[in-house]
Amino acid sequence: MNQIKRLAVLFIFFTGFSFIQDEELSKSMAKGKDVYNDFCMVCHKPNGEGTEKIFPPLAKSDFLKKYRDESIRSVKYGQKGKIKVNGIEYNGNMPLPGLSEEEIVDVMNYILNSWGNKSDKIVTIREVKSLIK
Repeated sequence: MNQIKRLAVLFIFFTGFSFIQDEELSKSMAKGKDVYNDFCMVCHKPNGEGTEKIFPPLAKSDFLKKYRDESIRSVKYGQKGKIKVNGIEYNGNMPLPGLSEEEIVDVMNYILNSWGNKSDKIVTIREVKSLIK
């Protein structure tokens, strides 16, 4: 196979893979928005802005970007103690939301790709299952 054909095959493979991954992310985010509205919105507000010094913001959150595993653990197990988000300290208690692993995947994909956040990779069931307390 000549070089041009190889490059064409690689291009088709990778752009097709990217399309599938984008479609998977879009479906997960749509379900995650519903989970967010049912379980998270009361504290973190409709646009993820939270309440300063009480409920940390999810919008444009440096914590989500820096501490992906800890963020997922917070949704999986709840959160207690001090964290710093966008330069502001929060010392609260986020109760265990009681979500299924699939709901955690979906809500995290929604949060990590909304309100100025953009994740480089999709959250998966495998990733959620791998995180222990």
